[in-house]
Amino acid sequence: MASELTNPQLQKLNHLAQYTGLSLAIIAVWQVLSHLGYLNPVLLPPPSRIAQTFWELFKSGDLPRHIGISIIRVLEGFTIAAVLGLGLGIVIGLSRTMDRLTGLIIQVVKPIPPIAWIPLAILWFGIGEKSKVYIIFLGAFFPIIINTIDGIRQTDHKFVEVARLLAVPRFKFVFQVVLPGALPAIMTGVRVGLMVAWICVVAAELIAASSGIGYLIMDARELSQSDVVLVGMITIGVIGKVMDGLIKLLEKRIITWKIAFSGN
Repeated sequence: MASELTNPQLQKLNHLAQYTGLSLAIIAVWQVLSHLGYLNPVLLPPPSRIAQTFWELFKSGDLPRHIGISIIRVLEGFTIAAVLGLGLGIVIGLSRTMDRLTGLIIQVVKPIPPIAWIPLAILWFGIGEKSKVYIIFLGAFFPIIINTIDGIRQTDHKFVEVARLLAVPRFKFVFQVVLPGALPAIMTGVRVGLMVAWICVVAAELIAASSGIGYLIMDARELSQSDVVLVGMITIGVIGKVMDGLIKLLEKRIITWKIAFSGN
C-alpha cells in the first residue's frame, strides 16, 4: 500500500529531476569554472554574480518596472496579431478565392524579418509606443496566420465527406468539425507567435526606448555590464516560459482529447 502511494510521487520527482537536471548541471559547471578562473568574469560572470545582480535590480524596482513595460508591449502586439491572424487565417483557410488573392502577398512578406521593418515603423508611427507594438505584431502575426490556415486545410477528408453526405449546414460544419480539428495547429501557431513576440521585443525597444527589458539589455551592453545583460536575457526567457506554460494549460483545457498524446 505504501509503495502504491509513493510510486506516483517518485515518478513526479524523477520527471522533475530529468526536466531540471541538465540545466542545474550546466549552472554548477559554469560556477566551478568561474571559481577556478577558467572563465573571464567580465565577459561571462558566474551564476552567483548574476543572481546577486538580479536581486539588486529587483530590490531597487528597476527590473520590475522594465518587466512590466515589456509585458504590456508584448501583450498589445501579440493580441493584435492573434485577433487578425486567427480571423484572416480562418477566412483564407475556408476560401480558395481568398487564398488566391492573399497567397502571393503572404509568401513575399512572411520571410522579411521584423527588424527590417524598423526604419518604416519609425517613418509611419514615429518613435513612440506604436512603432514598438507594430514590430512585435509583425513578429507574432505570421506564425499564427500560417498555422491557422494549415490547420484548417488539414481537416480530415473523411469528416468532410460525412458532412456532405449528411448535408450538414456549412456554419455548423465549420464550427463543429473544421475549427475543432484545426485547434492543435492553431494553438501551436499561437505559442510560436508569443515566442517570436518576445524575440521581437528587444528589436522593438531599440527604437529610441528608455524603458523595457530590451532597453535594459542594450544599455547594459553599452556600459559593458555583462551581468545585467544576462539578467535581462534570462528574465525574457523565464517570462516567455511562464506565458507559454499558461497557453499550454489553456490548450489542454480546450483540447482534452490531445492530452493522451501529449508528453507534457
